[in-house]
Amino acid sequence: MAVLYKLHQDNRSNSKHKGEWYARAKMLDIVELDELAQLIQDNTTAKKADAQAVLTEMVEQMKGLLQKSYAVRIPGLGIFKIGLRTSAAPTAKEFSAAKNVKGMRLNFINEWTIDKNGQRTINMLHGATVKELPQNAVSKGDGDEPEP
Repeated sequence: MAVLYKLHQDNRSNSKHKGEWYARAKMLDIVELDELAQLIQDNTTAKKADAQAVLTEMVEQMKGLLQKSYAVRIPGLGIFKIGLRTSAAPTAKEFSAAKNVKGMRLNFINEWTIDKNGQRTINMLHGATVKELPQNAVSKGDGDEPEP
């Protein structure tokens, strides 16, 4: 199975790469929790309802742990943690959360391995290949029109 891509031309007037072509990964659809649970049932001894319950509870527990300043590591996937967007204060004494913390974000650090050549490989991308999206493929839900 390959990651599909579609070619896009850089048409930004101020770009030094104007007119050049790039590939963008195209997702065919979104797999929802229900479908993921079905796939787990199809490939393990776990029932779909059990898989749904575990995945739903995992999200709730991760949320609670992250909001208590813990990082959550899922082996083979990576580490999730909360990051802050802040503005600077002239001194440590003048820094306050109310004034200087502008927002939060969820950070994700991919788990990776180093091969015999010293190259890092993100575990979720190990073995992935790419293939151009067929010209007559119907795009689902991303706003793109199918190619003629």
